[in-house]
Amino acid sequence: MHTAIPSAPYASQPALPQDLLCRFDTPGPRYTSYPTADRFVEAFGPDEALLAMRQRKAGATVGGPTPLSVYVHIPFCESLCYYCACNKIITKHHERAAPYLDALEAELRLVVAALGAGQPVSQLHFGGGTPTFLSDAELTRLVGALRASLRFEADIEMSIEVDPRTVTPARLAHLRELGFNRISFGVQDFDPRVQAAVHRVQPYDGVRALMTSARGLGYRSINVDLIYGLPQQSADSFARTVQQVGELRPERIALYAYAHLPARFKPQRRIVAEQLPSAAQRVAMLGGAIAGFLGAGYSYIGMDHFALADDALAVAKRQGRLHRNFQGYSTQPDCDLVGLGVSAIGRIGATYYQNAKTLLEYDDALRQRQLPVARGFALTRDDLVRRAVIMALMCQGWVEFESIELAHLVRVQSYFAAELRQLAEFAAAGLVGLEPDGIRVTPAGWYLVRAIAMVFDRHLQADRARERFSRVI
Repeated sequence: MHTAIPSAPYASQPALPQDLLCRFDTPGPRYTSYPTADRFVEAFGPDEALLAMRQRKAGATVGGPTPLSVYVHIPFCESLCYYCACNKIITKHHERAAPYLDALEAELRLVVAALGAGQPVSQLHFGGGTPTFLSDAELTRLVGALRASLRFEADIEMSIEVDPRTVTPARLAHLRELGFNRISFGVQDFDPRVQAAVHRVQPYDGVRALMTSARGLGYRSINVDLIYGLPQQSADSFARTVQQVGELRPERIALYAYAHLPARFKPQRRIVAEQLPSAAQRVAMLGGAIAGFLGAGYSYIGMDHFALADDALAVAKRQGRLHRNFQGYSTQPDCDLVGLGVSAIGRIGATYYQNAKTLLEYDDALRQRQLPVARGFALTRDDLVRRAVIMALMCQGWVEFESIELAHLVRVQSYFAAELRQLAEFAAAGLVGLEPDGIRVTPAGWYLVRAIAMVFDRHLQADRARERFSRVI
């Protein structure tokens, strides 16, 4: 008997059987960028990042520079979540925040000097770690520094990741006063046994009260993060969490698959491997979650995102305006990204850069009045073509050959001849349609769009070193 993924609400299709999911369930990137961050090299450093920023400044059009997206990384957490693979610093010493803010402001001054003062910003995101590790006064200081150096657009999207254990309704009110209009609660799972197994206990009633407060404060959108594949989870227990989240009615839901990589991420060594669900159980959890959220009126955006039908993300999906960046799916147009803070990633033009991953290296670079860039990547012409194809697949589910050919001066049928042959297997499985003028991801194919995009990843195909990534399911 097969566990089946239900049809998406926007198209009619057969259910996707478990054997088909398992057949294409391989480790692979999430494609928040292409090439992916594991391809960044140390040969790309602060000088190269500085050059890219100066080139952006020099290339500004008569109407001024295009708006930026800004990401700020706050690495501190009070306690360790065993599943976590983020760059974080576990500490209860809140006094460590003040010197970190000093460093952030020093980095901001260097970036503004290179890009030019008053750069317009259409999107700001605070991530971590736990951004709400900072006190109200420290958050006020940080937002004030950003506003003083950059020009926030009137309709700016300001979002912040929140650990429900670190905020109160009063703190949510303060964040709203600072201008934050989107908020993301890290929930993962409401089951007490699962919470104990991953060292993150946060009762349902507390999250519900915070969400009620956030709605009353006028937040434009509330997101909830969930993870399936955690220890002590079962299809039945996770179905209860899915039902509870559906009752809370967040505008957006991010449903991530847990990647157990204890050799890479030390905290995960505290997880009891025998308590992890099997591959079949994970597929059942995913199938149940998709059925539950679609049944509750959510639209399936793609890969791991759901949104209510009237949310901007769902509207963008229907209108073909969906984009993807280091924060996942976004309604924001494809734009340059400034990453601030330890380990933060940025993108300027045809380059990516990542800051130093340790506070010691990050601080040392800033003391030398140098951008704290540790590695990066300058995209080749081939990378740019492949990025366009992969992002079209991930966001629109449609690659129009003519638009790729006009933008990049290639003949798609010959340039990607090998890749199109590889897609024949996906086409036979009903996951893509190979049409004379393009490639179309079917409704069933959305569930495996990462695997489809991987066909065009030259770096991944070259070495097949996929153990560094989470599995598609």
